[in-house]
Parts: sequence; C-alpha cells; structure tokens
Amino acid sequence: MTEKILIVEDEPTLQETIAYNLKKQGYEVEIVGNGHAALEAARTLNPNLLLLDIMLPGLDGFEITRILRREMNIPIIMLTARDDEIDRVVGLEMGADDYLAKPFSMRELMARVKAQLRRSRLHKKEIEKYAEKNAPQETLNFGELVINTTRHEITLHNKALSLKPKEYELLLFFAEHRGQMLSRSLILERVWGWNYIGDSRTVDVHIRWLRKKIEDDPSKPKRIITVRGGGYRFEG
Repeated sequence: MTEKILIVEDEPTLQETIAYNLKKQGYEVEIVGNGHAALEAARTLNPNLLLLDIMLPGLDGFEITRILRREMNIPIIMLTARDDEIDRVVGLEMGADDYLAKPFSMRELMARVKAQLRRSRLHKKEIEKYAEKNAPQETLNFGELVINTTRHEITLHNKALSLKPKEYELLLFFAEHRGQMLSRSLILERVWGWNYIGDSRTVDVHIRWLRKKIEDDPSKPKRIITVRGGGYRFEG
C-alpha cells in the first residue's frame, strides 16, 4: 500500500519542491497551507506521516501537534525557519518525532521521512503481534486433546499435532457434534461440500489417518468410535 504524507506548509515554492521529491520516492502526497486545514486534512486522510511547518496562518505547528497527539499516533516532522533550541525542545515536548530547520537539503529530509516511516511500521507490527498474542483464544478441550480454533492448532498431551487441512476440518466437525452419530454422507457433505465428486471411502481414509494422530491406540479407538451400520461418533 502506498504511504500517504501530508505536507503542511504555507510557502508555495517549498510546498512544490517537497511534494515533487516525495512523489519521486513513490509516496502519495497531500498539501495544505494553514493550521485549521491541517487539522481537518489529518483527521480525514489519516496520513502515514505529517510534515508540519511551525509558523502557519491560523494555528501554529505547536498547537496542531498538541491537538493531534490526543487523537492519533502518526510520525510528525516539524519544519521551521528558526533554529532556536527552545523551539526544538517545545516541539519535541508537544509530541513531534523529529525537527528540521530551514534551509534543509531534500536528501536529508527524504532520509528522515524514510526513517520515521520505517520506525512507525515496526511499531505497528509490534502492536499487532502483541494484540495477536494476547487475544482471547477460543478452544475446545477434550482432556489431553485441545483444539485452538483461533489459531487452528491441535495439541495432544501438550504436544502440537501436524494435521492436513481436511483432517483439521474433519476433527473440528466431530468436535462440534460430540456424542452424535454422524453418517458418512453427512460428513462428506459438511466437510467436503455437497458438490464433491467422490464416495464415502474418502471419509474412512481420512478418519484412519486422523486416528493415527489422536488415538493412543488407533486399533482400539476411544475418541472416534465406529457406529456399526451408521457412521462415526466422536467421544472426545
């Protein structure tokens, strides 16, 4: 996905120069020239990065940063014609991620943009991994046999089992109908689909494979029971 950068700068020549160089790097660019428009554009576009001049008509860059930091977490690089230390300190304390004094080289600006976007991508990945790791896990428990339906994982005696996709679907179908007698035709229809071209021997073969993985003694199954003249029943 193309990353979007919002330029907030009231000097037309600098607007065009920055936009031209960013577009050459493959970024999507939007430009506004005053503080109030900057807030509206940031909220509407939700850009990946904000290049923000401090001295703007309407609201200045400090106030924009203060407001946006309460609403979103995007990298902000401040641009200013002044190189005073107090401006840098105030900008960073307000929540800016970087600070660049004018005049600056386009090469340096592009390098800082890339660095901030890379840091932002890594941060988002870390958040996603944490959320996935700590998300509530949906499980079906049958003693030592556990089916994690969130992660599509099967464990037996705390050891992960390697199941083929159809074996997993078959086991899950059994688990969802524990204690019920399921005919071969019903299993074939629900697991393989009504338009599957094949016969009930497919079910028998897959159950044989599944028993080898989840039964302590596949020759004397206790989890998937054969119902004479009917089909199969899952006892868990």
